[in-house]
Amino acid sequence: MFFMELSRGQNDRRTEVNVGAVTDVGTTYSEVAMLCVNLSLADFYSSRPQFQTRLVVNFGDSREDVVGAAAAALELIKNKQVKAILGPWTSMQAHFLIEIGQKTQVPVVSYSATSPFLTSLRSPYFFRATYEDSAQVNAIKSIIKLFGWREVVPVYIDNTFGEGIMPRLTDALQEINVRIPYRSVIALNATDEEISVELLNMMTMPTRVFIVHMYSSLASRVFVKAKELGLMKAGYVWILTNGVTDDLSVISEVSFEAMEGVLGVKTYFPKSKELDKFRSRWRKRFPRKELTVYGLWAYDAITALAIAIEEAGTSNLTFSNADPRRNVSEIEALGLSQYGPKLLKTLSEVQFKGLAGDFRFIKGQLQPSVFEIVNVLGTRERSIGFWTEENGLVKKIDQQPVSRESALSTWKDHLKPIIWPGDADSVPRGWEIPTNGKKLRIGVPKRTGYTDLVKVTRDPITNLTAVTGFCIDFFKAVIEELPYDVSYELIPFEKPNGEAAGNYNDLVHQVFLGRYDAVVGDTTILANRSSYVDFTFPFIKSGVGLIVPMDDLVKRDQFSFFKPLSWKLWLTSFVFFFIVGFTVWVVEHRVNPDFQGPDNYQASTIFWFAFSTMVFAPRERVFSFGARFLVISWYFIVLVLTQSYTASLASLLTTQQLNPTITSMSSLLERGERVGYQRTSFIFGKLKDAGFSPSTLVPFDTAQECDELLRNGPRKGGISAAFLEIPYLRLFLGQYCNTYKMVEEPINVDGFGFVSFLDDTSLKYALNGEIIILFFQVFPIGSPLVADVSRAILKVAESPKAMELQRAWFKKKEESCPDPDTSPDPNPYVTSRQLGLDSFRFLFIGVFVICIMTLGKFTICFLKKTEGNDYWGEFKKPDNKSYINRVEKCSCSSKQQPPDASSQAAKPDDNR
Repeated sequence: MFFMELSRGQNDRRTEVNVGAVTDVGTTYSEVAMLCVNLSLADFYSSRPQFQTRLVVNFGDSREDVVGAAAAALELIKNKQVKAILGPWTSMQAHFLIEIGQKTQVPVVSYSATSPFLTSLRSPYFFRATYEDSAQVNAIKSIIKLFGWREVVPVYIDNTFGEGIMPRLTDALQEINVRIPYRSVIALNATDEEISVELLNMMTMPTRVFIVHMYSSLASRVFVKAKELGLMKAGYVWILTNGVTDDLSVISEVSFEAMEGVLGVKTYFPKSKELDKFRSRWRKRFPRKELTVYGLWAYDAITALAIAIEEAGTSNLTFSNADPRRNVSEIEALGLSQYGPKLLKTLSEVQFKGLAGDFRFIKGQLQPSVFEIVNVLGTRERSIGFWTEENGLVKKIDQQPVSRESALSTWKDHLKPIIWPGDADSVPRGWEIPTNGKKLRIGVPKRTGYTDLVKVTRDPITNLTAVTGFCIDFFKAVIEELPYDVSYELIPFEKPNGEAAGNYNDLVHQVFLGRYDAVVGDTTILANRSSYVDFTFPFIKSGVGLIVPMDDLVKRDQFSFFKPLSWKLWLTSFVFFFIVGFTVWVVEHRVNPDFQGPDNYQASTIFWFAFSTMVFAPRERVFSFGARFLVISWYFIVLVLTQSYTASLASLLTTQQLNPTITSMSSLLERGERVGYQRTSFIFGKLKDAGFSPSTLVPFDTAQECDELLRNGPRKGGISAAFLEIPYLRLFLGQYCNTYKMVEEPINVDGFGFVSFLDDTSLKYALNGEIIILFFQVFPIGSPLVADVSRAILKVAESPKAMELQRAWFKKKEESCPDPDTSPDPNPYVTSRQLGLDSFRFLFIGVFVICIMTLGKFTICFLKKTEGNDYWGEFKKPDNKSYINRVEKCSCSSKQQPPDASSQAAKPDDNR
């Protein structure tokens, strides 16, 4: 035992109170802490001469051993009857001292034991005058969340100190959906070779983000080896806990340089004049010793103990003796401190501003609210920001927090510029495919139809397999866009005889069983598959379309020329031909020799003139104004009718008016029709769920089989409609666009995507914990590759490469078919209707009104001239008084020359 009493400057009127300090005597960190204890007591009592108590610190050497610490504490209690114990140094030593303090009612105040496991002892006599290790996990979580890393590997020392932080760290990372695929545990006394083996094992993993929690002495050795092995180059991320960063000042220069680029969470002490003065005084008195965080905590811890003892008073400073008649243990023989409960109460209420900031025990320990974030550069550390409980990561303590709702916020808004390992200035991805890993085993479906998507062929001579198709080419384009190399081999999912080994669900299950690391092919994203695999962003639109045959609704026969016009329009046109001809005859026959003659001749002239207007070539000339106006109006209607009829008839005779025979899936269900589906597709289950009877479902493999079934129809053992996924539908319509049409998309799915499955037993493969299915595109649950491949898919989809691939594989197969890439539906639903009376209603009404007006004017004039005489007789006689008779007729008239407008101008008839 080593004892030292601090009673200098005390007089007989002061009450001396013995306290113990258990530490590793002779070590640098212990020496710094004990010097701070001496300075603290000197400063405290010199500024408070009125205090009636004086602490006498008795030091016990724990000899860097757990048992030694316990023995030192027992000696101090037994021989010095100390009322409190300061220390010990490590969490393992503290565990035993807490038990001793609990049994003897002697408070234990530790300034360096940080393991969260000590809190689980729930001893009221244990006070932690430092920060618990788990207090910094939220700062670490914020850093990882800020940069978007999805996996981390903890690297910690194999003891209570290292393991204590893991439960809280794991919980914090799970809150932000960050996985821990592996834990690297290194013993305190590990050799350089053992450290190298562990680091090499870490190199074979895809995860590149490491959280280091260990003593600074061990961390310095780890980083020196990491730099030698290449784990400090660009792409790696190292985050240190305060267990390392708080001791960076005592690490050797070689170790410091090996840590260049790492991030660290460091204990933050608020700036104060007292702290600056103390550091200045320390550098003057101890220029060769570095002031540590633990020294400052030791300074405040002994101050708190001095205040608490002063408040507790000096009464009853004894220990109760055990009953000598009982057979008790050595600890029980020490008795119970009668002063302990009172000191426990005052120590719990101590509150002051120390060198390390506000000092106050909350549930027996200090509660931090701020941590500093540092970046190691060369032989120094640089502050790049702070983590606060209220605002998270900020560049400065007094900085206003960046709005969490801001979509444009980046890590540069929260932290200062960072130099990463390898002098990189860009943020590492945190994930890479190891170059020394094995090739990914990628399964490929064996198809018998629609081989434009995936086609597997085998060379009969070399027995080598070649895999081609749109899916394969798109997958290769995505792999080229990844920021790292991926080695793979394509393995067909087939039997030894070359037949398919199962359907797509079987293929996915093989990935689940570990036969394949990945699958590339036309696998659709479904809910039941996503329960054990992850899908990337779909790279091609999918869904299920309903294909039906097209029927030409127009029946072409010898009476097709009647079909452009409705029967009402035909009838109305014929009636108006007669009405117009009759009206013109009535007005013209008394003055126009072309409309005179025998009764039979005049009747035939009426019909001849009326129907000759259809071709605008009547032989008879019209002289009266009313008749001329009527004929001009009728010519306009005839022109509109003939042009409309010609256009409609041409369309009818030259264009097919194709219409689907079935318009929806519901009509198929109502009629119980037989329908087809792709044999290896998920559509069969979807159709059964929709209500189709299995007996009405007919499978097919190729586009040719589908075409044959649809042509035969249900009566010849075929089908009425077929259900295909959209990519296959585009290929089908590209070949049979003139015969079939998609009328509905009754089933929606998310498209094709790459798939993956996660299995911890796959560490022997390239991804060390990740099984990947690249099914357009499927990946393991939680795999970081999902995000990388999704980004690569978007890059390819937005580039000209995607259009080139679609044009190459979805191109038309018949010249008469439009390109399904630009027009997936080559037969739009177009109908034409007959021309009806409604389209010409107002024209006929106008002509009818003109007829009435013309006849009305003729009748009025005729009645005035006859003056009640024989109407019929007068009607049949020529009108010799008309102005038309005074006009010279040309020789074109058979009976009387019509007037020559060029030779004689017509004069108005006074009688009219």
